Amino acid sequence: MTCQHLKEAGEPAPRTAYEDGCPQCVAGGLHDWVHLRECLSCGLVACCDSSPRRHMSAHHDETGHPVMRSYEPGETWRWCFEDELLG
Repeated sequence: MTCQHLKEAGEPAPRTAYEDGCPQCVAGGLHDWVHLRECLSCGLVACCDSSPRRHMSAHHDETGHPVMRSYEPGETWRWCFEDELLG
């Protein structure tokens, strides 16, 4: 099962800028992020919901961007916040 958001999500941007951690956490002097995620609407990279500050979910709440993907090496899955579906 999939949703329209997952169908319409663009291709992931090349991984370049944030391989050293969640930029919001690092900017705050924090290094306890767990995994990274990438917004497929704007390319923002942020930490996952297993991280204390859950920056990717906060990004979705602020912008309404519906789909993110794992930014972890070897992982290609996507998540639609709106429909709560894995794709």
